[in-house]
Amino acid sequence: MAEKPEPVRVLYCGVCGFPAEYCEFGSDFDKCKPWLIQNAPDLYPDLVIEAGAEHANKVADQLQSTSISSNGSSSQPKEEVKRLPGGKIKKKEKPEVVIEKMTRNKRKCITTVKGLELFGVKLNDASKKLGKKFVTGASVVKGPPRMSKLMFKET
Repeated sequence: MAEKPEPVRVLYCGVCGFPAEYCEFGSDFDKCKPWLIQNAPDLYPDLVIEAGAEHANKVADQLQSTSISSNGSSSQPKEEVKRLPGGKIKKKEKPEVVIEKMTRNKRKCITTVKGLELFGVKLNDASKKLGKKFVTGASVVKGPPRMSKLMFKET
């Protein structure tokens, strides 16, 4: 007489609810990684190795950031502060890229990108490459350093 086959045991992820083998195809894979490392290390051995390397990097960064100084001051980099007349303090702004989407008429949109020049990007070259990549019109609007922008016309 033939024996009945054993049912297959499936391990379901405690975060996303998918079978553990399919977590990498879900949208929450980054959230699932710690659970997978702890509960299913044999399914994703690369994650275990990567987690060990990240932990080692964090420890190395902490060791590099600590130092011994005789005057008791911290080794953290100080923010650049500019003193204005009257004792007011003006902090230097951090460079950032701002992407805005504006609607004109009903279905037409314009996407503007501000702040690329602060990272050393040539706006003319960027407009040509991005215009070809997204198959759209692209133009550069010159202005003060923080107000120069790259514009894309979407249809």
